[in-house]
Amino acid sequence: MLDAISHFLKTIGISSPSHLGWITVVVTFLIAGVAAWRFIPRLRVFALEVGWADEPNPRRLNKEPLPNAGGLAIFAAVVVALVIARFLRPNLIEHVQLQLLAILLGGSVLIISGFIDDQFGLPPWFRLIVQLFAGLLLVSTGIRFNVLFGGHLSTVVSVVITLIWVVGITNALNLIDGVDGLAGGVTFITSVSLLAVAAQFKGVSVDPTNPAAASLVLAALAGAALGFLRHNFPPSRIILGDSGAYFFGFVLAASSILGNLKTTTVFALFPAVLFPAILFLLLPVVDTLQVVLRRLARRKNPLSTPGKDHIHHGLLARGLSQTRTTLILWAITLVANLVAMIVQGVPTAVMVTTAVGTVVLLALIVWRRRRAYRKAAALRAAEAASLAAAGTIEGPPA
Repeated sequence: MLDAISHFLKTIGISSPSHLGWITVVVTFLIAGVAAWRFIPRLRVFALEVGWADEPNPRRLNKEPLPNAGGLAIFAAVVVALVIARFLRPNLIEHVQLQLLAILLGGSVLIISGFIDDQFGLPPWFRLIVQLFAGLLLVSTGIRFNVLFGGHLSTVVSVVITLIWVVGITNALNLIDGVDGLAGGVTFITSVSLLAVAAQFKGVSVDPTNPAAASLVLAALAGAALGFLRHNFPPSRIILGDSGAYFFGFVLAASSILGNLKTTTVFALFPAVLFPAILFLLLPVVDTLQVVLRRLARRKNPLSTPGKDHIHHGLLARGLSQTRTTLILWAITLVANLVAMIVQGVPTAVMVTTAVGTVVLLALIVWRRRRAYRKAAALRAAEAASLAAAGTIEGPPA
C-alpha cells in the first residue's frame, strides 16, 4: 500500500515522497483554507457593524449591504499559513525568504490601497502608481521575465514586460469580480494548476525564480481562495472588495513568473501564440482586453468608466443565474488551464489528478455553501411562520 502511494506521488511530480517538502505544501494549503473559512464569519459581523459594505445600486447585483472586506481575511490566512510553513521547513524558507517577503509586502500595499478605495474611493492614477510600486518590489528581488532580445536594453525590456504583466493581471482579477464566486474560483483553479506545474521542477536553488517559493505561495493562495468560497459562492455573504481582488491578481501574476512560466523570446509580447502564462489566466485576460477595447472605442477611460460590458454581464443578460454564470466560467477556466498544462508539457497523470482534485474540492465547497443557505432559509421561514402564528393568536393591536 505504501509503495503504491509512493509510486503515485512520484508520478505526479513529488520526487521524494518520504521528505517533508510536499507535506509542507499540503499543510500550508490546509492551514490557509481553514484560517480563511474561520476568519470570515467574524470579519463579516464586524464589517457590517462598522459599515465596511457595498450598498445596493443599479450596477451591483446585491439587494442588501454586503461586506466588502473579504480581502483582509484572505491576506491574514495566507500570512498565517506561510508563517507556520516557516517553522515546519526553516531550511526551505531560507532559500526563498526574500521572494516571499517581496510578494507579501507588495500584496500588503495593494490590500491597503484596495481597502481604502473600497471605503472612501481613490483616483485611478493613484491606484496605478501603487500597482507599479508593487511590481517594482518583485523586480527588485529578481522576480521578472527573462528576455533574449533587445541587446543591451534587454533588462529594460524585461522590467517593462514584467510591470505590464503584473499591473494587467492585478486589474484583470479585479474586473472579473462582478459575480459571486467568480474571482475566488478562478484564483483557486489557476493556483492549483500553477502549483501542479511548479511541482514538476525539482529541487531548490538560489535562483530567485525557483519554483519552491511559487509552490508555497500558490498553496497558501489556493487554500485561502477555497476557504473564502465557502462564504462567497452564490448567494454570497461577503465579497472580496478591491483589496482581495488586487491581492489575488498580484500573487497570481508573481507566481506565474516564479513557477518557471517565464518567457525567453520576443513572442511573449503576442498573446496569439498562446504564451503559457496567459493561457493559465485566459479568462481574466480576454475579459479585460475586450472591456478595454470597447471602452476605448466609446472614448471612455477603461480604468474609471463603470459598465456592464464584462463576459459575466453578457451571460446574466441571457437569463442565466449568478450560480450558472459562475459555474460556466469556472469550467472555461479549468479547460484553459488544462490546455496551458499541455503546452507546458505536464504529464497526463498530473493533469488528470489536478483536474479531478480541483473539481472535487470545488464541488465540496459548493455543496457546503448551498446546504448552509438552505438551512438558513428554512430557519428564517420557520421564524416568520412562528411570528405570523403569534400575531394571529394575539389578534390586532387595539
